[in-house]
Amino acid sequence: MDFHYKDIVPWGRSFDEYLDMFNLSEDDLARNIVGVGDGPASFNTWMHQRGTPMVSVDPVYRYSETELRQRIQDTYADVIAQARQNEDKFVWTKFASVDELAEIRMRAMDEFCQDFESGKQQGRYIDASLPNLPFPDGHFDLVLSAHLLFFYSANRDLAFHLDAVRELLRIGTEVRIFPIVDVNSNPSPFLSPVINELEKDGITCSVERVPYHFQKTGNEMLVAMNA
Repeated sequence: MDFHYKDIVPWGRSFDEYLDMFNLSEDDLARNIVGVGDGPASFNTWMHQRGTPMVSVDPVYRYSETELRQRIQDTYADVIAQARQNEDKFVWTKFASVDELAEIRMRAMDEFCQDFESGKQQGRYIDASLPNLPFPDGHFDLVLSAHLLFFYSANRDLAFHLDAVRELLRIGTEVRIFPIVDVNSNPSPFLSPVINELEKDGITCSVERVPYHFQKTGNEMLVAMNA
């Protein structure tokens, strides 16, 4: 059984998951950060509570809190049903079961929803989408992108991936992308071509192991840095 999504789904991870997915240190958390494709993750919420606000970007931020809660609810049954059908694709150490996974993810998304309207007014949640982001060149120190590029390789082609990663590098000094496998834990066919093209542009690229290990093959991120 494989995961099948018609398009990108609104599904958010927790603050602790972000720390492990991107191997973030306290020094990293003090940098000027943007999360691209964050969706209903609670990372921005917790960063704000810590006193180090960041910016999150996603086209779902055009909706109201009520609409986002409905979209999450509409997505929930399908995502969890597919997770149950594909339990063999995961390492069940961080989460003991699909039920615990569902509980933690829904808690994170509820935290996001409670923060969303005020965060949007404060400019922490911005409605925009790749490959065109509304920021000046080099505006951020660190760009994070989770479960979008490479993950949805069946939904977005190589040209999109190249344009998207180049846009992330335009707005930030360092880019971290997690994971580098697709929704079914297969190596993305776009990873090597993207790295090859970036290195031709003089970008330094590396694949790095991270503490987060939920998908069986999904414990690495791509790090790309401007010279």
